[in-house]
Amino acid sequence: MNTIHGIENLSGIGTSVALGNFDGLHIGHMRVLENAVTGAQGAEPVVLMFEDHPRKLLSGRMPPRLITPGLRTRMLREVGIRRELYMDFAQVHEMSPADFFERLLIGELRARALSCGYNYRFGARGAGDVALLRELCAARGVALHVADCAEYAGEPVSSTRIRAAIADGRAREACRMLGHPFSYDFTVVSGDRRGRLLGFPTINQFFPEDYAVPKFGVYAARAWVHGRYYPAMANIGVRPTIGTQSMRSETCILGFSGDLYGKNVEVGLLAYLRPEKKFEGLEALAAQMNRDAEGARAAFDAFQAGSAGK
Repeated sequence: MNTIHGIENLSGIGTSVALGNFDGLHIGHMRVLENAVTGAQGAEPVVLMFEDHPRKLLSGRMPPRLITPGLRTRMLREVGIRRELYMDFAQVHEMSPADFFERLLIGELRARALSCGYNYRFGARGAGDVALLRELCAARGVALHVADCAEYAGEPVSSTRIRAAIADGRAREACRMLGHPFSYDFTVVSGDRRGRLLGFPTINQFFPEDYAVPKFGVYAARAWVHGRYYPAMANIGVRPTIGTQSMRSETCILGFSGDLYGKNVEVGLLAYLRPEKKFEGLEALAAQMNRDAEGARAAFDAFQAGSAGK
């Protein structure tokens, strides 16, 4: 996988370009990416993305991120995308739809095929739509693949809906809309080792300020370590029994023993088990953690069985 910043670095290469925001790689995004691969017609599958979410320039506020760069690259590679192309939204947000198509897609990227979603907009103030893009492609002999609307519970899937589900602790709903568990692979940092004393050693990870933070509580989870997924239970919050002030993800990886400090470990949330609670003492907390571990293993086994049946 090549990660390229700046449109000049792809000049002269025939491409099949996936167009869109791709801020979460949900099931709708994946349809667009798959079309860019299967409809490439011999061109190189490329995804065009912006360094920052367009809303940062348009409104000064960027919505919380739903995926880390490392996880996104891995998923793009798995679907067949060969290059990630990042550019500054400021470079194109004042372009007319015709200029965006001719100067960028045809002139710079040498696009031979394009893939987008049913509601894709482009050009200054979103003036261009799929109907216009279809006309422009037909005039230039460029193949166009338009993905249908992806729905969940009778409504279109969107990153906004996914962020709301994560904030509400609806991990299973977020997973169905994403097509995979909401995940993060932040660096493991040193903790106070209290989990080890309770018989549940944990890894500590801190959320960057710009990342979506799930509802505080305990989750059934999975953790990717040394090439395999392990069942896990993740506590997201401030650990009221212990009394820490800094919000974090503290995850016990069930069945794993080893040193992960300084590593980037992927944790994916499968189901919300319970809210955070202040226990009377560590003994009561340890008893609850045993119950949480049972729930986490059951959720992990059910998820793995469902994934195998797809």
